[in-house]
Amino acid sequence: MKAIRARMTKGLQKDSRLEACDNSGAKIVKIILVKGYKGVRGRCALAGVGDLVLVSVVSGRPDMRKQVVPAVIVRQKRSYRRPDGTRVAFMDNAVVVLKDDKGNPKGTLIKGPIAKEVVERWSLIGKIASVVV
Repeated sequence: MKAIRARMTKGLQKDSRLEACDNSGAKIVKIILVKGYKGVRGRCALAGVGDLVLVSVVSGRPDMRKQVVPAVIVRQKRSYRRPDGTRVAFMDNAVVVLKDDKGNPKGTLIKGPIAKEVVERWSLIGKIASVVV
């Protein structure tokens, strides 16, 4: 997992509900853990675009519901700054569900745009993405 070049403003936290934008079978997921987050004891863990999180599937196919799966955040509503000075914000918060921690996506296609920072860090997600912003 590579570092992100943008100055990432973390827009999501633990217990945030997000949409799964792939065809893995999950519809709505809830963040339960942010992998690699280092913060002060008692502080709420924050996550942004490109971060690996563990999510619980709230709604979706019956075989996917109540499962804990890894996912990568690909869109967030909160704007963040890129090195060239532009600010990027999306219309919704979304994740892509993974098979394992290595970055292999469970679905075969991604609906909607994903951030360029995700493709830099997770190249396998970039291969199935339709639009990269």
